[in-house]
Amino acid sequence: MIRIVDHADEKRRIARCILEALTDWFAIPDAREYYISESADKTMLVSEENGKPNGFLYLKKTGRDTAEIAVLGVLPECHRKGYGRKLVEAAKQIAVEKGYSFLQVKTVQMGRYEEYDRTNRFYLALGFKEFEVFPTLWDERNPCQIYVMSLR
Repeated sequence: MIRIVDHADEKRRIARCILEALTDWFAIPDAREYYISESADKTMLVSEENGKPNGFLYLKKTGRDTAEIAVLGVLPECHRKGYGRKLVEAAKQIAVEKGYSFLQVKTVQMGRYEEYDRTNRFYLALGFKEFEVFPTLWDERNPCQIYVMSLR
């Protein structure tokens, strides 16, 4: 089941629980804390099974016509079971309802780390297209790949 989370404390709790289980992707403690704290005022969707969160994402506005999947995380034991796909599909619907024309996501450029290559393949399989790489947005070891998707 996918649902929208409304309360800031619950958003932070869910984000913390899941991101702390994903240190292969969210290894930098300060970055994890930033994502957790930023979640409080964003549109958050959570995937649950038997009332227990197994994944989440949150959206943020990046432009008049564009929303971004700022964070997406699914517990490792739930990977490749469709939870991430369902979260993205629900996020697309919400973005359309809010009047956005595009959805974007940032990740580490393909070819740098196997775990991020899996992430890249996930977004490509959902229909996202390569938009641009920013070689030093994060740092030289982690070039930022931006993917976009038209919602119209």
